[in-house]
Amino acid sequence: MVGNSFGKNFRVTTFGESHGPAIGVVIDGVPPSFPLDIDAMQKEMDRRRPGESPYASGRKEPDVIEVISGLHQGKTTGTPLTIIIRNKDQRSEDYDELANIYRPGHADFTWQKKYGIRDPRGGGRSGGRETAARVAAGAVAGQMLAAKGISIVGHVFQIGFIKAEKFDAAYIEQNPLRCADHAVAPRMMAALDKAIGDGDSLGSLVEIRATGVPVGLGDPVFDKLDARLAYAMMGIGAVKGVEIGSGFRCVKMRGGEHNDSLTADGFLGNNAGGVLGGISSGQPLIIRLAVKPASSIARPQRTIDADGNPTTISIKGRHDPCIGPRLVPVAEAMMALVLADYLV
Repeated sequence: MVGNSFGKNFRVTTFGESHGPAIGVVIDGVPPSFPLDIDAMQKEMDRRRPGESPYASGRKEPDVIEVISGLHQGKTTGTPLTIIIRNKDQRSEDYDELANIYRPGHADFTWQKKYGIRDPRGGGRSGGRETAARVAAGAVAGQMLAAKGISIVGHVFQIGFIKAEKFDAAYIEQNPLRCADHAVAPRMMAALDKAIGDGDSLGSLVEIRATGVPVGLGDPVFDKLDARLAYAMMGIGAVKGVEIGSGFRCVKMRGGEHNDSLTADGFLGNNAGGVLGGISSGQPLIIRLAVKPASSIARPQRTIDADGNPTTISIKGRHDPCIGPRLVPVAEAMMALVLADYLV
């Protein structure tokens, strides 16, 4: 079976393929009488959609959301909320040459071996287009969380070897890479331009922060908050690693340095990333995602066809040279879904 659903109390099921007529999501668990701001949801969709910058896929999708159930006179009814997003700019012919060839770094080989069938057009369900449905669901969850004083913001912390040194939330949406450091963003762009010129791509590190999270979210031992967050983030295509708080940096620390000392006024640090014992501590939730370089690149690569014959491939079409900038709203959405699942 294909895993199409996420969550327990706030449960989402996405549907549709990259080059099908539409994609969408069914959300079950939305409380009744919640005033849903469709315009605000559309703004979230606009942040993720392709064709918005020279560092994103050139596919031109309006990503207009259609709410076809669960809403009446601007308020939720408590019944399943169904959202459809029509696909308008498919170029399926770009994938004609790939129907019998496995693209390196993609799910082509494993999907074919597991299911005996795959949709080569944009990867079908395994392509990044599916994440638009997650952003739509996350936009609903985000509005519910905002009503409880919880906010979520993400940014690109690193591209290749270039790291941000400062965090200015106001600058994130003012540059195409969603970098929070105005001094570093141009260097990231230059590195990405060089990779594009080489017919290649770059990896990135994305950071997501949630503030206003109350103490007590998370259900040890198997439904810990950090475990659910890691599960959610690893479910995003291209994410190859997750760290919470100090994450892998804790390897270089001693206990006295890593422990977040407590005073009557609160914690003196946040190496734990807002989670202790699998339960939220009331501090900001901080999670970082290692995002692999985009697999669709123009430079020639070795591969095989469905019959096992060796060949080379140079991928054409419209693809992101760095996934991190457009992954930011997707990761924000997944964090919102996790938190909403605990709070409804």
